Amino acid sequence: MLALGDKGATIALASIIVMLAVIFILFHSLTVRISPSDISLSFGIGLIRKNFSIADICRVKVVRNRWYNGFGIKKIRSGWLYNVSGLDAIEIQLKNERKYRIGTDQPKELLVAVESVLKGQN
Repeated sequence: MLALGDKGATIALASIIVMLAVIFILFHSLTVRISPSDISLSFGIGLIRKNFSIADICRVKVVRNRWYNGFGIKKIRSGWLYNVSGLDAIEIQLKNERKYRIGTDQPKELLVAVESVLKGQN
């Protein structure tokens, strides 16, 4: 129990608050940028990133994640998940058979954008 004036409890509470603030700063948003050569993902302020070469992508489709897949960066049954909110995503399959899901509030628009860049590569 936290007691008023207990130095150890105050330090523990402050540590938890700082840790939660850092997690929020790192994962509060997911930005997806598409260029003619790659797709880049960055979480929060941009310290955590992932890039996919357009040349390595063979398929892309809209998917819906299961509620228990959660949020953040994690290994899921079908591959890797990059998500900050919601259940909607696109799934990118690379030529090496690896799959990545990118969470988005606008899956159809993101799919169209990726497909248009893929068509430009062929």
